[in-house]
Order: sequence, then C-alpha cells, then structure tokens
Amino acid sequence: MVLNFIWIGFFLVGFAVALLRLMQGDLTIFTQVLNGIFDTAKTGFDISLGLVGVMSLWLGIMKIGENAGVIQLFARAMGPFFARIFPDVPRGHPAGGSMVMNFSANMLGLDNAATPLGLKAMRELQELNPQKDTASNAMIMFLVLNTAGITLIPTSVIAIRQAIAVDQHLVNFNAADIFLPTLVGTFISFMAGLVAVAVYQRINLFTAPVLALVLGFVGLMAGMFGWLHQYPPDVMAQMIGLLGSVVILSIIVMFIAVGAWRRINVYESFVEGAKEGFGVAVQIIPYLVAILVAISVFRTTGCMDYVVRGIAAALAAMGLPTDFVPALPVGLMKTLSGSGARGLMVDVMKTYGVDSFQGKLAAIIQGSTETTFYVLAVYFGSVNIRKTRYALTCGLIADVVGLVGTIIVGYWFFK
Repeated sequence: MVLNFIWIGFFLVGFAVALLRLMQGDLTIFTQVLNGIFDTAKTGFDISLGLVGVMSLWLGIMKIGENAGVIQLFARAMGPFFARIFPDVPRGHPAGGSMVMNFSANMLGLDNAATPLGLKAMRELQELNPQKDTASNAMIMFLVLNTAGITLIPTSVIAIRQAIAVDQHLVNFNAADIFLPTLVGTFISFMAGLVAVAVYQRINLFTAPVLALVLGFVGLMAGMFGWLHQYPPDVMAQMIGLLGSVVILSIIVMFIAVGAWRRINVYESFVEGAKEGFGVAVQIIPYLVAILVAISVFRTTGCMDYVVRGIAAALAAMGLPTDFVPALPVGLMKTLSGSGARGLMVDVMKTYGVDSFQGKLAAIIQGSTETTFYVLAVYFGSVNIRKTRYALTCGLIADVVGLVGTIIVGYWFFK
C-alpha cells in the first residue's frame, strides 16, 4: 500500500513540476520525461533478462548445497542469532541458509550473487507465510537487513575511484581509503534497520547471540583494518578484490566437493536449480519496470534537484556545514536507483576531484547504502507480495540513519 502511494506520488509530483517548467519556457521537458519513461522501461526489461544467467548459476549452486546438506549447516551455525530475529523460521529451514548466503554475498560486494540468493530466500520464506499476499514478519526483517546490509568490501566503488584517479593523473592515490569508513557506515545502517524492525516486532535484542554477533563484527572490522592497513594502496586494493573472489569461489567448490563426497548427482542438482532462474527473472519484470519508470519521472523533471537545494538552504539557515551537500544526491538517489546513484557519484568525483572530501563522501555513501525501493519491488514482486506492511518504513529509517551516520563518519575520517 505504501509503495502504491509513493508510485502515484512520483508521477503526480513529477507531472506538476513538468507543467511548471513548461510554463517557464522549457518546451522540451515533456519530451525528456517521455523518453526517460521509455528508456527506463526498456532498462527494467533488460536488467530482468540480464539476471537470467546469474540467477540460473546461483540457484543451481544453491540446489547443490541444499541437496548436499551444506545450506542446512550454514543455517544451523547462525541458528542462535536467527532464532532471536527470525522467531517464525524453524531452525534448520533452508531459508536460513539462503539468507546467510545472501548476507555473505552482500558483505563481499557481490551484488550479482546476492540478488538470486535473496530471491531464493524470499521464495523459501513465502512457503512459511500463512498470508501469501502479505509480507510476513520474517520477510520484513530479511528485506530491511538486506537493504541496510553490511558491506565489507565495496569492490565496484574502489574500482571506479581507481579508474577516475588515473584519468585525473593522481599519483600514489589510495582508492581503498574508503574501506573502513564504508564498513562503519554500513554497520550503522544495519543496526538502525535491525532496531527499527525489532521495535515493530517487539523482539528483544539484548540477548547473548545478538550481542555476540555485534561485538564479533566490531572485532572483525578492527582486525581487517589492521591486516589491510599494512599494505601499500595498490596492494591493498588488490588484496580486497582477491579476498572477495577467493571466498565466493571457495564456497562454490565446497558445495560441489561436499555434494560429490555425499554421492549426490551434482550435475543434475545444478540443472534442477538452474531451471528456476528464468521463471524468477521473468516474474520480476513488471515490478521492476513499474518502479524504474516512476523514478525516471521524478528524476527527469528535476524534483531531486529541488529537494537537495532545499536541504542545503535549510542547513545554511541553521548555521550547519554544507560542504557535504554535493554528495547528498548520491544517498537520496541510492534509495531509488543504484545505477542512478552510481552516475551521480561519478559526476561528483569528476566535478570536485576523486580525492576531494565531496568525492570521498560520495564513494562512502555509494558503498554503504542500498537501493531500498528496488529491493522491495523486486523481492516482494518475485513472490507476489502486495501488502508490504511496515517494510518500507523500516527500510527508510535505516537509510536515513545510515546516510546521516555516513556523513558524520566522512567528517570523522576526512575532515
């Protein structure tokens, strides 16, 4: 229901702003909006079909892991923590393993791997859902934590920064210097999402498993920073990329090896799981196209620019610093569109310099926030959920707290 109002609002507000710009003499605005709608509709279709291959791959690998019993082992390992935050999911259920794998892929910055794993988790959670058109508590918790997911390695952001640094002829540039700030920013967002949903669902977070995980992650952040900090910038970037590749490939090989050891037909298991990839990809097309065209109208008419300028004026009136405002559109857009936010990040880096405060902050925001509307539309759409309850509210709470926290972290590290 909330997505319905937002979707309508994007169109109505965008149309009203376009009319205003037309009356001011902008004769091309409606053509731009219409072209944007057609382009993003095609983009939504292309993205969905582009997911077929990677979905087939990961659903096939997950089927091997499920038949080999490895997924159940992952679920049991996280059982004490999941039992607290997902009380409606039985221990040992395949959904637990799929959620663990999805969170792991997100932490490693492997978006292509995380999406099919997340969609598989949603389908398994839907099996436990007594009301098939309404989001369950477990679905909401999973999606909010997914949108506020912790990113250990912002691989793509580091790669983009390195490429722009070369183009700007920077010497001894450390493209990985955003690693720890991004990690801290995602942790803030993750905790905000967890607490928000826990309040709605009346979940007690002050339990040993939850506190152990939180404290363990804080220790992991400190340990990884200490390990990577010993390397020079170029080696650090290589080590970060290598870590992600080694971990995900090791998981694939482990699934296959365990399946072979337990004498299951690994090939047939893979094919069985991969067959589901096309159906899932096709099913999300209407939901993805719907959200993308609404975002396009809001963006093309300049509504996003008006929002940012209004925020800057309000901050200036309160005597607060405004040097972070050029990077703010990245955070606002990331909630709506990952590719749009990536384009805005690149624009900030090219305008202000990749090594500037604004450029670094834009990179941290891009690496530590998630596309909430996209995730909700695609994940809920994949299982035909129409009543999302408070999922969007909690997701936006995580986004806002995460964005504010990320800006503070940026000042802490780079100012």
